[in-house]
Amino acid sequence: MSPTSMNTLLTTLSLLSTFLASPAVAQTWTSCNPLNTTDCPTNPALSTEHTYHFTNSSIGTTWNQTAGSLKYTQNGGAHFTISTRGDAPTIQSEYYLFGGELEVWMRAATGTGVVSSIVLQSEDLDEVDWEILGGNTTHIQSNYFGKGNTTSYDRAIWHPSSFQPQDDFHNYTTRWTKDELEWYIDGASVRVLKYAEANGGKNFPQTPMNVRIGAWAGGDEDNPKDTVEWAGGETDYSDGPYTMSVRSLRVKDYSEGKEYVYGDMTGSWDSIEIVPGNSTASKTLNAPPPLTASQRWNKLSPGAKIGVGSSVGITCIALIALAGFYCVRQRKAGRRERAAADLAFESERKELSAYQMQMSKGGFAVSSKPF
Repeated sequence: MSPTSMNTLLTTLSLLSTFLASPAVAQTWTSCNPLNTTDCPTNPALSTEHTYHFTNSSIGTTWNQTAGSLKYTQNGGAHFTISTRGDAPTIQSEYYLFGGELEVWMRAATGTGVVSSIVLQSEDLDEVDWEILGGNTTHIQSNYFGKGNTTSYDRAIWHPSSFQPQDDFHNYTTRWTKDELEWYIDGASVRVLKYAEANGGKNFPQTPMNVRIGAWAGGDEDNPKDTVEWAGGETDYSDGPYTMSVRSLRVKDYSEGKEYVYGDMTGSWDSIEIVPGNSTASKTLNAPPPLTASQRWNKLSPGAKIGVGSSVGITCIALIALAGFYCVRQRKAGRRERAAADLAFESERKELSAYQMQMSKGGFAVSSKPF
């Protein structure tokens, strides 16, 4: 095996072991890294802007539930709940952004070691994060990675907060262009990262990313010690459940096309090819809603309305005639049944009258002749 192949294998095994060691890190993984092979699937583009309201319906066809389950409520949005070990409720968009905006109204989960995450991530492990710890009521973390580079951990910044993120819904927004990343809390910019500031651009996220949102237990006892310490300590599941809630989400793709393709294995912004055409996500999200009955009626031409009215009238007349025929038939049948009953009654009455008359005359004669 060549040195390059050996390095690729070791990297893959390292990532896989980390993933398997903790089911909670389901938000950050890749099934096919385009920097290692040219056989990876293309990335379907969003190529539009859309707002989701997670109040009383499912996540829809443009998302995948990659772990756990969600509960939807009218006022509280979608609930991502951790009740037992291994719970890591997560959703992932089926589409990708190539530059864009992500805005989420979220209430973070409580609980020591519990992490509420808003993630943009590419298949070659470029990543942009919001992460809020359940046991930290005073700070919120922003972070980024380039190509899965974890050789240093100086990219995270803890932003002081004037509110407790576990108490109410707040707005967390990320804006991403070729030149810079910017993070906002409740509309106020809290961090700007220029391309050159990310290790000369080498660690700057610059490949198509999808959206991954979920809650996970960084404090699970099976996680690496450094992860548990970063998360604030071990998670006590007996004190749960712990719930992160998302009320709404707005996403905007700055690029337009059907899908995104890695032109080579460099993972640079300029290597990404935009395939022209209409994206599946855009067609799905921008499809007009089904017409109501009144709207369908209003769209009919006058002639069609007359035709429909005539058909309805004829149908009503036919139904009335059928009902009338049924009633007449039933009445006739009723009269025949009554007549038959009257005849039977009259016959029985005559027999009874004859019997009574015979009894009044001394009864029926009985023969005295022996048998």
